[in-house]
Amino acid sequence: MSRVPSREEAFALLKEFNTSESLIKHALSVEAVMRHIAGKTGEDPEKWGIIGLIHDLDYEMFPEQHCAKTREILEEIDWPEDYVRAVVSHAWDLCSDVKPESTMEKYLYAIDELTGLITACVLVRPSRSLMDLKVKSVKKKWKNKHFAAGANRQVIENGAEMLGIEITELIQDVIDGMRAVASDLGLDGGS
Repeated sequence: MSRVPSREEAFALLKEFNTSESLIKHALSVEAVMRHIAGKTGEDPEKWGIIGLIHDLDYEMFPEQHCAKTREILEEIDWPEDYVRAVVSHAWDLCSDVKPESTMEKYLYAIDELTGLITACVLVRPSRSLMDLKVKSVKKKWKNKHFAAGANRQVIENGAEMLGIEITELIQDVIDGMRAVASDLGLDGGS
């Protein structure tokens, strides 16, 4: 029978498979946003956070097997199936055929790419801080398809549509969630 992993176990596992500082920071960003949204919607912040933290577990070592390798790793160490399914669903229609169904899965799918876009928005600001970032600044950068071109805007839009929320609300949620770990991400304006 599977047992619920702790945040410490999830973070150790993440670091076992990832050494890239940018991938670790991305995982921390997604974790923080998932915790924020879970708290806001009355869900379990610990569960949502762990799933956000681990979502790209296999990306650095097995980019060609992204999601499939994560499923294999998590099943081998007996993670709960709903955790595994949620993680695999974040890359639906990109490298996974597992469509996000639960609210948690839909948020993970919607925010993954958005955290990268918001990070890029902060890095070009004079303040280099999340604390003074506004939704309108992100929306302005959103329109420039060459800016943070790796952030798949269509996935973000599809995710917001699945959730039945406006992009503006999603952007604000991601900013708010990421602010909780801004110093860990190096996005608090410090040098």
